[in-house]
Amino acid sequence: MEFFAKLFGRGPKSADEYFNRGNDYAQKGKYDRAISDYTKALELNPRGAEAYYNRGIVYDDKNEYDQAISDFNKALEINPRHAEAYDNRGVTYSKKGEYDRALLDFNKAIEINPRYAKVYNNRGLNYAKIGEYDLAISDCNKALEINSSYAMAYFNRGVAYYGKGEYDKAWDDVRKAQSLGLQGPSEFLQALREASGRER
Repeated sequence: MEFFAKLFGRGPKSADEYFNRGNDYAQKGKYDRAISDYTKALELNPRGAEAYYNRGIVYDDKNEYDQAISDFNKALEINPRHAEAYDNRGVTYSKKGEYDRALLDFNKAIEINPRYAKVYNNRGLNYAKIGEYDLAISDCNKALEINSSYAMAYFNRGVAYYGKGEYDKAWDDVRKAQSLGLQGPSEFLQALREASGRER
């Protein structure tokens, strides 16, 4: 923060300065400070869709899902073509168990940006949560068609294969995700070991 103090003197004075410092706090996991700065940015610029969007992500990281959804709603009121806001609101709805609402948001994000790999991955995970494993695999395939190095899409496809009882394919995807730097939750890996009778 010394950088900001030197750059801005006594502290931020504009919406952009508060927004940028909020981003810095968010990246460092200082969520309450980030929220405070995004809020200051919005006081100075109430039409700041990105400040609402970023504050929503921080609320989601804090498991304050209703606050997150409220901020994503505000971002979308200002910018109805904000695919990332639809995607992240969908993720938050999915965390709340509101899978149908999540699906609507993921579909809207894809309608806006059909080349958005992350939203296919997130929709795939949403499908896996409700046992729609073939749809989950199809979405992960689409994410990987767009970005062949997307570790999370490999891992989530592995979860879907696990759900279908196709353990060899699940292990293939888990190993691919691990080769790209994503280890995955130990609980899932243990469940896969037990179900498959294999260590890897």
